[in-house]
Amino acid sequence: MQHVTEVFQPLQADDPREVAGYRLAARLGAGGMGRVYLSHTRGGRPVAIKVVRPELADDPDFRHRFRREITAAQRVRGAYTAELIDADADGVPPWLATLYVPGPSLADAVRRRGPLPVPAVLWLMAGVAEALQAIHGAGIVHRDLKPSNVLLASDGPRVIDFGISLAADISSHTATGAAIGTPQFMAPEQATADEVTAATDVFALGQTAAFAALGRPLYGDGPSATILYRIVHSEPALSELPEQLRPLIARCLANDPAERATLAEIVESCREQLGAGAEPAVWREVTAGGDGSGAASGFCSRPGPGYRPCPGCRPRSHPGAHHASDRADARDGAGRAADQAETFGGDHGRGRDGGRAAGRRPGVDGAGRVGRRRRRDRDRVRSRFGTAVGVLVRGGG
Repeated sequence: MQHVTEVFQPLQADDPREVAGYRLAARLGAGGMGRVYLSHTRGGRPVAIKVVRPELADDPDFRHRFRREITAAQRVRGAYTAELIDADADGVPPWLATLYVPGPSLADAVRRRGPLPVPAVLWLMAGVAEALQAIHGAGIVHRDLKPSNVLLASDGPRVIDFGISLAADISSHTATGAAIGTPQFMAPEQATADEVTAATDVFALGQTAAFAALGRPLYGDGPSATILYRIVHSEPALSELPEQLRPLIARCLANDPAERATLAEIVESCREQLGAGAEPAVWREVTAGGDGSGAASGFCSRPGPGYRPCPGCRPRSHPGAHHASDRADARDGAGRAADQAETFGGDHGRGRDGGRAAGRRPGVDGAGRVGRRRRRDRDRVRSRFGTAVGVLVRGGG
């Protein structure tokens, strides 16, 4: 699910208050598949609940595909994936719950701070490659790996939306022969409607890494048909990449899927280039402030008037710690949300002084009762998640 917004939004009149026993606290965003909401498990772990759009829910082909993809996704247990926690393809409406991941997407991070340094790109590639190993091991080809489907958590990247995008797109696109995916990050075989395999995701990983290093898509922008033509018929402009990254990304972007690097080779190459003990420091430099304090950078909220960084992130020392500390980390993420809520209130990206600059109090859009209702809704969210309001979340789906 794409286009998830950056600040928690109060539930609107047309939003459900509960889904299959999960009480919804706020809306996180919406996309082609449906809407995403903040909730929590009975044990207190924050989750993102994705509720399917009615027109998709009424499509038998979608439900069949959705059910199959959920079954496969539930087998994925990678340190660098956002775990699928619960789901019901037969629900009214269908829904799924994934692990809440506090952190921006790679797309947002690059848009705000520019290209990532080479060591961070290598760590990104290694983490995403490990995530794809887990996803492929469950019998899933992602098909839509791209910067907006990679989240930058404090201890490494997280790949989201594995397998689910096909379920959402199959009914509307396959019948017309259109390719499934995002043009800038498609592989040649997707553009030509040939067989999609694990190597397809390797091509997308190469494009995603190039985006992280360049700050823009490697094959440029423009109409979808133009971009797909370039991908199929043109050689990528690898000379624009940092020299250290060129050989590995070139292997990922081989036109012939059989000639692309394997995921194991990608992980090994990245580790060799990073060197022993580089992982925590490399990633902390990207996800935290540069003063050594661990204060998170502008990645965690939309910069604007009154912006202040959120509290320090605490990267874990190794990926294996992921599941053992999910609950604690989720609560830490919820705590970080409080600072962004104080900064932005209920107004997306306005900052503390935005309301005064417009001649009214922050959080009041022309009528005091609107502001009071927003503050009341915000306080309700705080009461459930400590002070968790306003964190940047990508729920996926």
